[in-house]
Amino acid sequence: MPKQLTWADSEDIGILLSETHPELDPLAVRFTDLHKYVTELPDFKDDPKNSNEAKLEAIQMAWHAEVLDRTQG
Repeated sequence: MPKQLTWADSEDIGILLSETHPELDPLAVRFTDLHKYVTELPDFKDDPKNSNEAKLEAIQMAWHAEVLDRTQG
């Protein structure tokens, strides 16, 4: 059974977003869109209302790091 993701799982969410939205630059994504992309992930099971700016920023940075790893590594 796949892991159920929460807002605290920024690294795992970042990896999934890099796979789900490879065409996007994570640093250009608005937090409103990022929130939508996260809550649309099939394994995401947390309350959408539990997000905040710090959690979204952590996810955005994890996503950005994953993109850098894929393109430069």
